[in-house]
Amino acid sequence: MSPAELKESIHAVTPAHLKERLSGLGHPAYRADQVLEWVYSKRVDGFAAMTNLPAALRASLEEHFVFHALETVRVLGAEDITRKYLFRLSDGAMVESVLIPASPALYGEASDRRTLCVSTQVGCAYGCKFCASGLDGWSRNLTPGEIVGQILQAEKQSGERVSNLVFMGMGEPLANFKNLSLALEILNAPWGVGIGARRITISTSGLAPQIRELAEQSMQVRLAVSLHGARNEVRQQIMPVNRKYPLEDLLDACEYYAERKKQRITFEYILIREVNDTLEDAKALVEVARRVDAKVNCIPYNKVEGLDWVRPEESRQDAFMAVLKRAGVTATIRREKGHDIAAACGQLRRQTMAPAVAE
Repeated sequence: MSPAELKESIHAVTPAHLKERLSGLGHPAYRADQVLEWVYSKRVDGFAAMTNLPAALRASLEEHFVFHALETVRVLGAEDITRKYLFRLSDGAMVESVLIPASPALYGEASDRRTLCVSTQVGCAYGCKFCASGLDGWSRNLTPGEIVGQILQAEKQSGERVSNLVFMGMGEPLANFKNLSLALEILNAPWGVGIGARRITISTSGLAPQIRELAEQSMQVRLAVSLHGARNEVRQQIMPVNRKYPLEDLLDACEYYAERKKQRITFEYILIREVNDTLEDAKALVEVARRVDAKVNCIPYNKVEGLDWVRPEESRQDAFMAVLKRAGVTATIRREKGHDIAAACGQLRRQTMAPAVAE
């Protein structure tokens, strides 16, 4: 293990923890607030830039903490101004994040809404059959500092503040629950990045126990469930996790979450031609959505190299949506942003080669 790996990430500490550490190193605890102000308000890239701190304190910070700044390997820009970032981590592993601008049709031309799709793992172990993230397997969890670092680096690269977060990038967020929880605290806190809890959405493939655990957390984050099938025999074709946590277990956990949080869950539903887009599938989805009082977000399948699924024709998409709307289910269909740069839903993929930076 290298000396850098023995140090704590400054992007993964809370004020209470930092005060304790600084006191143990012989420095006043109040300096912790100054350090975090430099990190999150002034966005410096190193301890040497913290010019109002004593030299001895800066030396201690250098010795015991590290800035795990992510290296931007590549930036791709889509026709709709979506940006996909490829970041290299300190061990050479790479993850992707996607910055999505507001849709003028939904939020108006003057909207400053910018959503970042964040990764939580290098690769994915869950093997959802529509998704590129797990095609090359799972390597490791991201640390809290690496999760936070994606937001900081995306803001640095774009020159704009991120207003919303969706944990729908590479990996299963709830399979990295401990690190995700600390990252959420830092991202939400006024002393940290300062993004409101209701502007943060956690997506899961359906880990029922962790959904219940998330329900017990005080932070009012939103939950999106990758459903993609409203009958077990259909969902199991698309979502292998359904074998461990079948629909009945998943829906019980969703009901528990909705009751504890007093908020509506969103069901994400990728429409795949002749797999889950029949009228029978739509009627089953109506029953499931009504049970949990969930909103439904339908997404026409995005082509992934190496997978054989096909996107339904718009007429099939429209017929499916009509069943939901006639039944009074709150449902939308999302015409993807970022499809032209493989940044749309299901297209983020584990990278093992390092392409050159390109704007």
